[in-house]
Amino acid sequence: MFNKNYKIIFLMSLMMGTIISITSNSWFSVWMGLEINLLSFMPLISNSKMMNSTEASLKYFLSQTIASSVLLLTSILLTMSFYMENEFIYLNLNKYMYLMFMCSLLMKMGAAPFHFWFPGVMEGLTWSNCFILMTWQKIAPIMLMFNIINLTNMMMLIIIIIFSMIVGTIGGLNQTSLRKLMAYSSINHLSWMMTSLMANEHLWMIYMTIYTLLSLSIIYMMNLYNLSYINQIYSFKTNNKLSKFSFMLMMLSLGGLPPFLGFLPKWLIIQMLIKNNLNFLPTIMVMMTLITLFYYMRISFSAFMLSYSENKWKLMNNIKNFNNNKMLKFNFINYNLILSFTSMTGLIMSTMMNNWY
Repeated sequence: MFNKNYKIIFLMSLMMGTIISITSNSWFSVWMGLEINLLSFMPLISNSKMMNSTEASLKYFLSQTIASSVLLLTSILLTMSFYMENEFIYLNLNKYMYLMFMCSLLMKMGAAPFHFWFPGVMEGLTWSNCFILMTWQKIAPIMLMFNIINLTNMMMLIIIIIFSMIVGTIGGLNQTSLRKLMAYSSINHLSWMMTSLMANEHLWMIYMTIYTLLSLSIIYMMNLYNLSYINQIYSFKTNNKLSKFSFMLMMLSLGGLPPFLGFLPKWLIIQMLIKNNLNFLPTIMVMMTLITLFYYMRISFSAFMLSYSENKWKLMNNIKNFNNNKMLKFNFINYNLILSFTSMTGLIMSTMMNNWY
């Protein structure tokens, strides 16, 4: 994935920063781990081949620096509040401090209404870095939010979830860039991840694992064929319908369409919300998810047409290089077919195992 050895070192440092943050006992150590993560990711996203790489790096650095500054300032104020003698001021100050914590973590992960940097940064990254930004970079902020979720106003969290769901849904409708579309899709999935934190972290781990596997398959295909815009979907890999069809199944599974595996974590979250008498929230989330299926179906449209006119000249060089590497072709097709089969049967198998036990 990386053609330079020093990037492997920064990738290991990136992972170490996240692990330091989620295993820390103090907010200062959390801030230090997040800063290590930030400074390790900056060299990875610097790519001279990408047109908007410099702009994306600057946007990411500024947004993450603002969030880190707010988190550090809040941790200092929270420490100072422990020495206040007035109990009323102490309790009210703590409430606002944890709210500032949550806002800084929301900006770190790119959730609405602090998502202003996320689509622009995604547009200037390579697909491998997009995958890191969509998955690994969200682990530390979400797990840190799980630690303070009981100390903040639950209604504030519900408003953030609904707002992220609406932004991720409406923002992706008019996008032609696949990177921006995946960015708004990530914001939409982020609202489901934050909802899963209202139950327990095990439900979030199930959602994150399935989302990571599906995103890995889709982004690997887009990187392999150098896809950047929706109109390129209609012309890629016309001589292998099976791999194209499996790729489209991955897209529908990522959208949460039953009976694919991507619907399983959403099903569990909806069931959890209904048991807790939060009927309004799953209603809004299901309605918004149905709208997001529109732009997933728009990408998948060409794979399900029985007769469709396709241009074969746009990506002939990429297809020729891919066909020349038979081992890569064999490994990729097997990997994609295994994931497709798992996506199609995973929900059924999970339901059968649940009923069995």
